[in-house]
Parts: sequence; C-alpha cells; structure tokens
Amino acid sequence: MDISAIPNEYPIDLIGPDITPYAAGNTGIPYVWQFDSGQPGPHAMVTAIVHGNEPCGAVALDWLLQNGVRPSTGKMTLAFMNVAAYQAFDPDNPNASRWVEEDMNRVWATEVLEGDRESIELRRARQVRPVLADVDYLFDIHSMTHTAPPVLLSGRHAKGRDLAGLIGTPDKVIADQGHASGKRLRDYGTFDDPSQKQSAVLIECGQHWEASAGSLAIYSTARFLCGLGVCDPVLLEQLEGECAPQVQFEVTDVVTVATEAFRFAEPFFGGEVIAKAGTLLARDGDREITTPYDDCMLVMPTKRLWPGLTAVRLARRISTAN
Repeated sequence: MDISAIPNEYPIDLIGPDITPYAAGNTGIPYVWQFDSGQPGPHAMVTAIVHGNEPCGAVALDWLLQNGVRPSTGKMTLAFMNVAAYQAFDPDNPNASRWVEEDMNRVWATEVLEGDRESIELRRARQVRPVLADVDYLFDIHSMTHTAPPVLLSGRHAKGRDLAGLIGTPDKVIADQGHASGKRLRDYGTFDDPSQKQSAVLIECGQHWEASAGSLAIYSTARFLCGLGVCDPVLLEQLEGECAPQVQFEVTDVVTVATEAFRFAEPFFGGEVIAKAGTLLARDGDREITTPYDDCMLVMPTKRLWPGLTAVRLARRISTAN
C-alpha cells in the first residue's frame, strides 16, 4: 500500500512541534509521561500521533507539558505514539508519514500484539502496552484526510457515549464499530468490554493540517481532563472553545473495499447527509454501493482505496446526546 502516492490538496497551516525534548519520558518508556497527584481519582491517558501525519495531538500534548499541567486527583499519562512516522513528516509529501510499515491504529488485537508479526508500529505498540494496564479513561487524538466537521467516535457501548457527553465537544458523536482491517487503540482490551468501567473515545479534530485542528485538540483534551476531575477546571479558563448540544449518530454499515476498481460516485469529503435511500455512493468492480436509508451520513470517506480497507462508514441519526 503506497500511501506516498496519495496527493495532498490542502494547505499545511499546522506544523507539529519538535517532540525530541520529550524523548526520555518519565515512565521507562520513551515519549511517555505520567504524573500522579497522590490523591484518589481516575487514571486518564491522552494519546497523540498514532498516525504520524496528524500533528494536532502532538500540539495538545506539547501545550500540556509546556504549561506544566498536572493532575489534582488521580493520574495523567501523556503518550506520543508513532514517533518514527511523526519524525518522518515531509510537508512536500505529507500523506507519506501516516505510518512507516503499517497502520498503528489497526494492531491492537491481543492476538496481533502477542503474535509473531513484526513492524516498527507493532514494536512501538508492544512497548507502550504496559502503561495501558491500569488506565481508566483514554482520549485518542486524530484528524482527517478531508475538510469535514470534527467528530467524536464513541465506540459501540453506552459508556463511550457517556464519556463523549462528559467532554462535550465537538457537537457530533458517532457510535461506531471497528474496521475489518484491524483493531484500533480505542477498542483495546477492556475499553471495548461493556461489562468493565474502562472507557475510551477517539476525536477527529478536522483536516490534518488546518490550524483549528490544533486548537480543538487542546480544548477538547482540557475538557476531557477537567470533566473527569483529574485537572482543576481553572485550566479551561486559559482556553477558547465552544460546546453545543451534541447530536448522536450510529454507524450501521461499514463499506470495505473489495477490488482495486473501487471508485466513489463523486468526491465525498465526510459529514454529507444523503437524503434518499438507494442513492449511488460508489462502484466496487461490478458491485454498486448505495445508501441503505434516507438521511444517511457519510463518515470519513478515505482516499486509501485498497482491498481490505474501510472506504466509508454509513450512519443514521439516533438521538441528541445532551
């Protein structure tokens, strides 16, 4: 899969910070920092740059570390994840550094982590994995290929939707399943077990390199930490951001690419609501893919149209979350 062949059509208005000052970490794991308040409370973890060409998460972690933000209760862990890919970023070919050898956000199944396969991303996932053992709440920061409204991806269970409501921004929450091509970090272990309290959400802050993605990453991370009571709410007084009533959608269909002939019917960007059932979305070889119901939302259509990968997810509005 040659991601370097995907052209970029967007200006690069957001450049990630130099993260080399954070290389040592303080946990015994490079680029992973943990702070313990010494007071009872949850363990909240924020992860960034699971994809190396998504700088907004690095912007948020850099802001927290530069400003000396510390927990008032419980513990706070900050992790720069796919450092190798992030450090390979080239503004002249910005899509090429999404990963080095494989997508780090598809390796979080136990059988993969404990299997024989090797890659730069898998070795890093195995290195970071021990710190996840006692995390109660995870906030995984991402951004999108296209300019589209920011969203929170809450997972399949009510606990994820509750965590999204506690964060309160952005205003669209999508309850979604995983990908056929592998398990995401957000769905690792007990995060995806409805019988356990541990919960995780994934935020998509907007297009990868738009400046607003960095601002939203900082603000939403602060709301995550303050909403859990891990950080004092005074943290939010330093920031500008908006909260509006959240609208909740549920993914009903995952369109997986079957052939190399997959083509969208038109250039979709994400967030479009298609009014009529039966509207043509794409052709995949001889198969036509159409909307299964009226008012169908398109969730994050991709340019990475290789067999086995998710082309787009289809969602319907189910409720107002708060």
